[in-house]
Amino acid sequence: MGQTVFDRILSSCAFAAERAEFVRINQDYLTEYARILPVEIAQHPVMESENHFCGDAAATLAYFVTLDCINFGSGYFGALRKDPGKTGYFTVASRLKAESIRVGGFSTQWLRQITAAECCLIFDQNPENKMAYELMCLFAEALNAMAEFLDRSYGGSFGKFIESAGFSAAVLVDQLCQMPFYRDVFSLQGREIFLLKRAQITASDLHIVFSGQGYGRFDDIGELTIFADNLVPHVLLTDGLLSYSPDLQASIAAGEPLSSGCQAEVEIRACCIHAVELLRQFYAGVGVEVCSQGLDYLLWNRGQDEKYRQFPTHVTRCVYY
Repeated sequence: MGQTVFDRILSSCAFAAERAEFVRINQDYLTEYARILPVEIAQHPVMESENHFCGDAAATLAYFVTLDCINFGSGYFGALRKDPGKTGYFTVASRLKAESIRVGGFSTQWLRQITAAECCLIFDQNPENKMAYELMCLFAEALNAMAEFLDRSYGGSFGKFIESAGFSAAVLVDQLCQMPFYRDVFSLQGREIFLLKRAQITASDLHIVFSGQGYGRFDDIGELTIFADNLVPHVLLTDGLLSYSPDLQASIAAGEPLSSGCQAEVEIRACCIHAVELLRQFYAGVGVEVCSQGLDYLLWNRGQDEKYRQFPTHVTRCVYY
């Protein structure tokens, strides 16, 4: 059997981690960190339902494929008008949930006709806010591209798209990566580094919301890596498993954006993926069964605690997270 997309992610991120100049994995701390993490949370991920649509199977499938189509923009969230007490992500998820209920479920016709102006209405953003409007333009472009993708290859059917993956998350990831907004692959020291955050999280979200059955059945779900964004690396940094160079740390603290694909940004995300893979391997070695998907669930939700809000995450304005 040839290399899977997950093999490419893991091997390329290991390559990046071994040669990183700005980011270091504190492997001496790995065993202690693994022992203090509440790993049982990672073994039983559940879908948060207050802000996500979880109902009729067909509408739920369309909602999550659509949500993960626009599951990016963290670098813009500081400029967004958010719901009280909610992060940028949960604001987007809950407003998209309201729109799904309003229109009776999403279709490719709905995706195709969406404009930036309509995104401003759906997500309650001021079109005069330059940064917020830029994100709404990217949302509209992503949604239109998804409609074109589904109409061209799957007769406009969300269900046929998922069924065509044949219960394989690897196939689903490869299919989604036909669209450029899903393909976060960068060159570092002469090698392609595969990260593929949103393509992977689509499979994960469907697996969790459908409890591994029906539209959520992926027989290789345990091969997913974590979904490298800006928050999970920040959790590992705050907890001490990752260290950044003083210059990088100072730049992030000052709120200076990192460009997508720059060396430091790729190192942050690649080292995060490799560090969590090392955690998973440690757990396997002591007889604890947990997958990287579950560890991502644990670490991302850990990042919602106030402890992790005291210092800024890195900021990158891109379509990958």
